[in-house]
Amino acid sequence: MPRFVDLSAPITPSPPELPDLLRTDVEFSDHAEGAKTIEALLGVGPELLRDGEGWAVETFTRLGTHNATHVDAPYHYNSMIGGQPAKRIDELPLDWFFGPGVVLDMSHKADGEAMTVEDAQGALAAAGHALAAGDIVLVRTDRDQFLEALDYMGRGPGVTVEATRWLHAAGVRVMGIDAWGWDAPLHLQAAAAKERGEAGIFWAAHQADLEYCQVERLCNLRDLPLTGFTVSVFPLRLVGGSAAPTRAVAIIPS
Repeated sequence: MPRFVDLSAPITPSPPELPDLLRTDVEFSDHAEGAKTIEALLGVGPELLRDGEGWAVETFTRLGTHNATHVDAPYHYNSMIGGQPAKRIDELPLDWFFGPGVVLDMSHKADGEAMTVEDAQGALAAAGHALAAGDIVLVRTDRDQFLEALDYMGRGPGVTVEATRWLHAAGVRVMGIDAWGWDAPLHLQAAAAKERGEAGIFWAAHQADLEYCQVERLCNLRDLPLTGFTVSVFPLRLVGGSAAPTRAVAIIPS
């Protein structure tokens, strides 16, 4: 049997101090509450239920499409990509999201020290992997260790726009990272953009005018071999969405 590695961040309610934009909030309803609901809706009392219990249910009261482990669609980056309306998450081909995986180890890099083309080429050489169209590239930073930290979004090296373009030119359409975002942390990008006073500095890899998907907030890339495995990152079919959560999984042959 193959070995399965869960690459998805756990979905849990956020701490109260986290800003609303970044929050995940869940209401939990237990079996006793379910029994009350059944009686109110259908007139079936708890004496007619096994152990007097009804159904347990949960309700997301806040879950942004870019919270937890998720796939970004091209529409997230800009309204137009390559002179055409950018595709939403439900418009992308399913075969993009299941394919051979390769890990590029950037765990040695400092926050904001973005992966360059040369870095990517060196990591591929170390993995003994030649990129092919349809490969799913996973950038390992080990910042998933800070997933529950309040400064999680401020951590990670990021990936340069040049490296993103290079991967895309090789036929890669899905690329992921085990950090909050694909670009360098937002505060570092913002400082650079304001210092230089020009467009194209902030969110450069996102707004590269390329039709591709990012998978952000992955976990457990350290548990994978560098190559020789398959990745499954199918996003939820959210019509019109700029992104959708995914249960990201690596499948390693025995």
